[in-house]
Amino acid sequence: MAWFFLFIAGIFEIVWAILLKYSHGFTRPVFAVLTVIGMIVSFFFLSLALKNLPLGTAYAIWTGIGAVGTVILGVFLFGEAATPTRLALILLIIAGIVGLKITA
Repeated sequence: MAWFFLFIAGIFEIVWAILLKYSHGFTRPVFAVLTVIGMIVSFFFLSLALKNLPLGTAYAIWTGIGAVGTVILGVFLFGEAATPTRLALILLIIAGIVGLKITA
């Protein structure tokens, strides 16, 4: 279950980061509240995962999921650049996530 909890924590890492963008610096109350809720849910599931996973591994995977997800959604939702270099670097993050999972 720890890996499942970590995956859910990573998904909510993406959710709150995207909501943070929509909150426009916490000036939109609904998005601001949803951002904080997303953060709490993300941290909650991360804390559950940390009961059984090494801290460094779990934290790196959690942030990696968040980074990859926010870059991908940033391209689709906000028109951010999807240059070959940027995509190659995202693939390196994914390789790191997979490597940490395999060796944990």
